[in-house]
Amino acid sequence: MALLELALQGFSLFGLILFIVLWLMHFISIIYVRLHLGRKVSDKQPYSKLAGVSLLKPLKGVDPNLISNLETFFELDYPKYEVLLCVQDHDDPAIDVCKKLLGKYPNVDARLFIGGKKVGINPKINNLMPGYEVAKYDLVWVCDSGIRVKPDTLTDMANQMTEKVGLVHGLPYVADRQGFAATLEQVYFGTSHPRSYISANVMGIKCVTGMSCLMRKDILDQAGGLIAFAQYIAEDYFMAKAIADRGWKFSMATQVAMQNSGSYSIAQFQSRMIRWAKLRINMLPATVCEPISECFVASLIIGWAAHHVFRWDIMVFFLCHCLAWFISDYVQLRGIQGGSPSFSKLDYAVAWFIRESMTVQIFLSALWDPTISWRTGRYRLRCGGTAEEIQEV
Repeated sequence: MALLELALQGFSLFGLILFIVLWLMHFISIIYVRLHLGRKVSDKQPYSKLAGVSLLKPLKGVDPNLISNLETFFELDYPKYEVLLCVQDHDDPAIDVCKKLLGKYPNVDARLFIGGKKVGINPKINNLMPGYEVAKYDLVWVCDSGIRVKPDTLTDMANQMTEKVGLVHGLPYVADRQGFAATLEQVYFGTSHPRSYISANVMGIKCVTGMSCLMRKDILDQAGGLIAFAQYIAEDYFMAKAIADRGWKFSMATQVAMQNSGSYSIAQFQSRMIRWAKLRINMLPATVCEPISECFVASLIIGWAAHHVFRWDIMVFFLCHCLAWFISDYVQLRGIQGGSPSFSKLDYAVAWFIRESMTVQIFLSALWDPTISWRTGRYRLRCGGTAEEIQEV
């Protein structure tokens, strides 16, 4: 009995600590969004003296928004940059889109590379290699095909690249689009994802996604260049790690990395979340504890602790805690959106509930199968982040 009581006390203490940590993450994220995102950064160097940037753009396939997304990079207000468009397959319809933009903007320093270069199992790295090898500027900006930018986005990122900073990244978010699947994505990238992403970076944990990253090319070259990361599927994590291991700091842009893919659905969102969870589990085994940071699981654990310590009703506490979480998430979403979202509060409530309900299923699916499908390949993940391609028989 004494041992059982000790175990109950320990679990109760864990629940109370979990409560403090999770709400600290809520407050850090909300405050950071309010103070940093969307703020115009004072120019830290004259416009004409901004460092040259080589934009590496990996492309595969066409969706309804591709041409409009790509065009925003040809209209950047920046003194010195080049656009390196990289397409893997010779029959990819993205080639025609690229040629159309190259013809429309002849004064932009832009080139198209077709065919890639096989250097490892990561298809994105293979695609980017020809562009990376001829990049002529000291800064490289790796930016996914589904991202759209504002004319001053690159200026904002370059101004964050101060003397001791080696990598500038954008907080992933989603543009306003039609349909419930778009609402679901926007709710996730406006609530759960930035809470973990921002609080980790504020507390000194290097958390970076490769959707939009500005990096010093000489540091990447010291680490072996892009080819050194071709053995990993999550190349962004290991590129960031290589930069951090060499003593460089990270900075977050004041503008979000705005995802605007024209192809989206609930099934695609779920598949993406499962793939990301698999990668995190294989790179960082501690990720198996991730479900306790989600609303419903955390509320049950904290509610049980509150009942054991304070004799509060578990169900009442669970409902009140979920409501507080729901409201906090909405406050954060508005902050990242820069105002009210394009969907109604009812749509938000439904999307929030569905997203939170999916978390355990996504996690269990990630644990069940160690293989992932990405682009046109299937890969078996190994502990530590490496992978091997599964050849179809």
